[in-house]
Order: sequence, then C-alpha cells, then structure tokens
Amino acid sequence: MATRDRCVFVYNKSKETFLAFRVKVADSIWGRLVGLLGKRSLEPDGGVWICPANAIHTIGMLFSFDLVLIDKDFKVVGVREMVRPFRLTRPNFRAESVLELPAHTIFKSRTEVGDQLIIERYEAKRGPKTDSADILQIGSVAAAGDTEVGSGKQMIM
Repeated sequence: MATRDRCVFVYNKSKETFLAFRVKVADSIWGRLVGLLGKRSLEPDGGVWICPANAIHTIGMLFSFDLVLIDKDFKVVGVREMVRPFRLTRPNFRAESVLELPAHTIFKSRTEVGDQLIIERYEAKRGPKTDSADILQIGSVAAAGDTEVGSGKQMIM
C-alpha cells in the first residue's frame, strides 16, 4: 500500500527567508535509512527532514547538498554546506534532527547557527462549502427583488 508523502515547509524566522517549500518528512526507520539514496538530485525547493538524527552519511549518494542540524525547538545548531558523496558527518549531540537541502540553500537563505526555524505542514486551502439551503436562500432573496441584480454587486456567502 502506497502512502502519501508528508511534506513541510521550512522558514527561517531570524532571517525572514524560506529554505524550502516541499521537504519530505523521514521519521520512520525505512524513511531515515533511505533518505536521499537513489535520487539523482534534489528539487530546487525540496529536501528531506530526517528525525531523529544528529549525523548522516552520504555513502551511495550521487550529488552534493547542504545540511542543517536543528534542535528540538527548531533552532539551528549546525550547518554544513556542500556535503559531498561518500562522506560521514560528525555527530552533533545538540541536534535532534537534520534537514538535507539543495546545494547553496544555506548561502542563499543566509542561515547560520542560532537562527530560529519554523517547520510546518501545509495543505491547500479550500473555499467554503456552499450548502443547498444557502443557494435556495440567495435565489429567494433575488426573486423577492431585495437585491440589485443589474448593478454589478454580488452576494457572497
């Protein structure tokens, strides 16, 4: 059974910049194990959030990427730019999770140790549901002549 990938956005509150809009959450054993393995590159606004983790390896990776280490309060405790394939990173014992982001994201967003991040889920907002009773009510008001139909005004419920 296929599960839908959970995505979050990452915003640097300290610098008022976005790091990424479509970051996949890897919080299962399988998700953390796989991470970016088998990927040829990252989307420019994508990434992977591995939690819990305080270090990573890039054995079997095919590209370089940026790494942001964050604590439980989403405060940046470490940054590593252009992490190359076939490397191991040292554990940062203050880190609770890591963000694997496209190369140069740290530079572009000006992210540094001490910055406060906001990581939240997002969903497309849907318009309000229109009920058949609302439609009937609008129709009865228009039929009664209480609204100006030809004046360009619209009634929105």
